[in-house]
Amino acid sequence: MTPDERRPGAADALAGFCCELRWASLPAPVRERTRELVLDLAGVALRGSLEPSSGPAAAVARRLGSPGAASLIGAGGTASASWAALANGTAAHAIEMDDVTASSSLHPAAAVIPAALALAEERALPATAFGEAVVAGYEVTMRVGDALNAASAYRRGFHPTGVAGVFGAAAAAGRLLGLDRSGLARALGVAGTLASGSLEYLSDGSWTKRLNPGWAAHAGIVAAHLAAEEFTAPASVFEGRLGVLHAYTDEPRPELLTAGLGEGFAVMRVSIKPYACCRYNHALIDGALGLRRTHGLRPADVEAIRLGVLSGGAVLVAEPIAEKRSPRNVVDAQFSAPFAAAVALIRGSAGLADYTQSNVDDRAIRSLMARTDCYQDPALDAVYPAHWPAAVELRLRDGRRLAIHVDDASGDPANPVSAADLRAKFEQLASAVLPRGAVDELAERLLHLEAEADLRRVGTLLRRET
Repeated sequence: MTPDERRPGAADALAGFCCELRWASLPAPVRERTRELVLDLAGVALRGSLEPSSGPAAAVARRLGSPGAASLIGAGGTASASWAALANGTAAHAIEMDDVTASSSLHPAAAVIPAALALAEERALPATAFGEAVVAGYEVTMRVGDALNAASAYRRGFHPTGVAGVFGAAAAAGRLLGLDRSGLARALGVAGTLASGSLEYLSDGSWTKRLNPGWAAHAGIVAAHLAAEEFTAPASVFEGRLGVLHAYTDEPRPELLTAGLGEGFAVMRVSIKPYACCRYNHALIDGALGLRRTHGLRPADVEAIRLGVLSGGAVLVAEPIAEKRSPRNVVDAQFSAPFAAAVALIRGSAGLADYTQSNVDDRAIRSLMARTDCYQDPALDAVYPAHWPAAVELRLRDGRRLAIHVDDASGDPANPVSAADLRAKFEQLASAVLPRGAVDELAERLLHLEAEADLRRVGTLLRRET
């Protein structure tokens, strides 16, 4: 008996779900949301391609992945699908504006879509096949993330996007390679040996967090190809004695791998990010901006700030507090609750233009960060991870205290961005790389995905060959 012929487990169930997906049979809202998520990722990856961390990834993709037919987003040129996926996934995570989930606390788009896009483009597959792969990849990524229990994975030092993302990328790639149920289950089994994602970037603000989804996208394609060649893998990759849920978390929730499978679609539970930082800061930013707007505050009015943060994200944005009050670079700032509140109060925004080295070094922002404290509250934690609330309290120089509680951050399914705002975000980010005509054409093609016989024209636009 080969390893993948043993008693079926969660990998088999997930593979079965993925095999049965058909674009035409998906509910209309699911198809619409999938198109929106692809549009969002395209804009984020295009703008992310300009970041210093993206150049080395594209250079490596060209060196190791040539010749190839998959586009390097924003960078120009092509590479083989697996290496293009690495570069594009890294770029897509560079500005911290790619989509995010609450219950699994990870970024599915940056791992799944680059893998699916590169392979679909390389094989000249129809856009409907690409859409099916994306829906399948999100489902697997988010379910594995749910089972990991993000707060526990964080405490172990693992980035859930890197760990869970490789399984979603493998599922997406397996669909596009035409794997059957047993083949897809093998791909998931192989992916278990390729899962990774360290949080140690928090020690010095280095670029490795951005690589985590890029590597997941790359490794997922590799896993699917190995499975296509009949490479055997453990059927118990998730729940086995030494499986993923043993290795990456102390508090696994294995039942969430398959609970309610087929009763809904994970893409409907994804949040769009309006701010250029860790999602755990977004409700804090909403609160700070709300108080600033409602009370007409000026930065000079604020004596001190208290921020109620979720215990599940405190290790990322609030601890150790002395370091979070003194970010050294943009990555540090992206994971600093004090910076998030201070920049929002002083600049009245927290977009990409606010997360800059000049603001990290700004005296007024640093002064306000030095007067910011963070605390954890069981009342906030009680609804986590289904909701990510936050509390903001300001002590003003005139003696007043102002406070606000935010239940769901902007962009959450419970507090969604409008279609117009999503389109505006895409246009703003993409226009940093593409001329206006190409931005408009790309948006229309992605929002009418079914009309694409294959993705080669989309790829041409994404790599700036207009």
